[in-house]
Amino acid sequence: MPTFVIQEKCDGCKGQDKTACMYICPNDLMYLDKDRMKAMNQEPEQCWECYSCVKICPQQAIEARPYADFVPLGGTSIPMRSSDSIMWTIKFRDGKLKRFKFPTRTVPEGSIKIYKGEPEPTDADMDSPNFFTELGQKLPTIS
Repeated sequence: MPTFVIQEKCDGCKGQDKTACMYICPNDLMYLDKDRMKAMNQEPEQCWECYSCVKICPQQAIEARPYADFVPLGGTSIPMRSSDSIMWTIKFRDGKLKRFKFPTRTVPEGSIKIYKGEPEPTDADMDSPNFFTELGQKLPTIS
C-alpha cells in the first residue's frame, strides 16, 4: 500500500516552498497544495514504499501499511527519526505497542577523515582520467 498523508497532522512544513517529504521522495510523488498548505501523494500507484517520506516527516503525518514480515495484518508502524537513530513504534490490532530503536550512525557525524594521511592532489592528478584508488594508490582507511 502506498504512503498517505494524514491531513489533520500535516502542516506543510510550516509554509516552506518545498516540504521535507517532497525533498526526500526518490520518485517525486509528494506534492504541496499551497492553498491548504498540506502535502499529499499525487500518484499513489507509483509509490515504491521506501518509507523515506514517512521517516523524515517532522509531524509524523505520513503513514504506510507496514510490511507483513514485521507487522501483522491490520497493524501500523510509525518511525520517529532522530539525529542518531530511528525509533519504530509498532501498534498491533489489539492496541498493544512495541518500540524498537535502531542506530543510524556508529560514529559522530563529520568524524571520519577519509583522506587523512594521503597526499594532496596535483594538477597532473586532476587532469588524469584515473580514479584516486588506481595506479598503485592505497585505499583510504577509516580511522
